[in-house]
Amino acid sequence: MRDTAERKIMAHATRTYPRLQQAYLDVVGPKAIQEFGLKNKHELPKLTKIVMNAGIGKFLDNQKLKPEIRDQIINNFRTITGQKPIMLKAKKAVAQFRVREGMPSAFMVTLRRDQMWHFMDRLINLAIPRIKDFRGVKDKSFDEGGSYSMGLTEQAVWPEINMANATINHGMHITFVFEKSDPKKSRFVLSELGMPFVKPEERKVKAK
Repeated sequence: MRDTAERKIMAHATRTYPRLQQAYLDVVGPKAIQEFGLKNKHELPKLTKIVMNAGIGKFLDNQKLKPEIRDQIINNFRTITGQKPIMLKAKKAVAQFRVREGMPSAFMVTLRRDQMWHFMDRLINLAIPRIKDFRGVKDKSFDEGGSYSMGLTEQAVWPEINMANATINHGMHITFVFEKSDPKKSRFVLSELGMPFVKPEERKVKAK
């Protein structure tokens, strides 16, 4: 038992973490403890998963999704995230939108651990800077628990996607799920990790 515990400690000590996770552990976490007067690292807001989904209602033909469109979206998700998405189906019928129960509604991927951190790094440093006329992501889309949601209008912002092979454009909705957090703490953590939130002066210009 002792040997097993020692091996676990040594493995943890020698492990290489994804770049943003290491920044969180070494820099952002300690700054958050000081900023919010937390007692220790166990009170820190924790990013537990990132969920990415894309609605497919507009691609349905007579309530069915063409195989070529389905395969293209699946391949895009797999290229962007490294995981195959699952297809979600409508749980309830909505007559107003001509949605029937059981109809395809979206594709979704849930990222955790290293894949989550690598995805976040590429989103912040590769994809977002490619958005046309970009002035910052909105900083109002936090829920009470501190989880943050944002959207991308097309898959072309990801450099690994070859649009020469694309026959459709589709956006995606991305949610950062936090535990032990609130909007202020989550915004602080995301901002310190490089999330380019809209600057206060930009908001004032838009308001005018």
